[in-house]
Amino acid sequence: MTVKVASEWLNSCSGCEISIVDMGERLLDVLNLVDFVHMPVIMDHKYFGQTGQGGHVEIPEADVGIISGGIRNEEHLEVAREMRKKCGTIIALGTCATHGGIPALSNSYTNQDLLDRYYSTESTTPAQAFPTDGIPPLLDSAYALDEKIKVDIYLPGCPPHPDQIFGALVALVEGKAPVLRGKSVCDTCPTIREGKGQLKQLRRFLQKPKFTPGESIDKMRCLLEQGILCMGPVTRAGCGGEGVHPRCISARVPCRGCYGPVRHEGNQRLDMLNALASNGIDIQSLPESTSLLRFSGAHQLLRPQSGR
Repeated sequence: MTVKVASEWLNSCSGCEISIVDMGERLLDVLNLVDFVHMPVIMDHKYFGQTGQGGHVEIPEADVGIISGGIRNEEHLEVAREMRKKCGTIIALGTCATHGGIPALSNSYTNQDLLDRYYSTESTTPAQAFPTDGIPPLLDSAYALDEKIKVDIYLPGCPPHPDQIFGALVALVEGKAPVLRGKSVCDTCPTIREGKGQLKQLRRFLQKPKFTPGESIDKMRCLLEQGILCMGPVTRAGCGGEGVHPRCISARVPCRGCYGPVRHEGNQRLDMLNALASNGIDIQSLPESTSLLRFSGAHQLLRPQSGR
């Protein structure tokens, strides 16, 4: 039996859709098993009917609904609710959908702050009004999908690795629930660890870490132990795909937390501060801590600061 799939993108950048394409030849295998009935990135389907005669958003019924991106305006919310109504199973694809992603960094500011910043500069005359014609009104915050609709399956990542997308779709076709890794990036990182207690302060990532060019990653000392802030301890593993080391660390770049917290309900900022403090590292050496939530600022973890 062919599984009908509908796909939508909301407050996102299309990186998750590119990851679907990056399945390569396996995508042909997927297309033999599923029937995409709605996917704006590759097929034309009008929300309000082909000639615009409809009065509300309409999406075909499907067994599985894949949604990338979070919810930031009223159109996103309407589309997400219609997907939930028409799809038997909803997959939140990518960290924007599961935890707010990079767009949720805007939650540190009010909508007025954002509009003033976007439409004004030091050399422009203040606008009498902001554009509204044909533009969906903003909600008060950037939301993860599960803050507004029920989500059945979470596939975090910025973007999720093609291996995980392929595995999830095959599992659903076989009537199984996809299984995410329950480990952290640190659990899958092969770098050398010499033990805690030696590092007292962190430094900004302005200079390359110490390593010998050409040597394998398992010859390099842990980036965090080198004094470079690495989010590996509080970030879900999986960015390298199946059986591959973490992508950023393999490139000698510290983890920035793009797969979100190890536990879905985790708080990466709080967990990271706790991890640093428990290892005797002075958290005051951090220039700021908002960026610890650069991929997971939804669920009210980032909010406007009074007196900003």
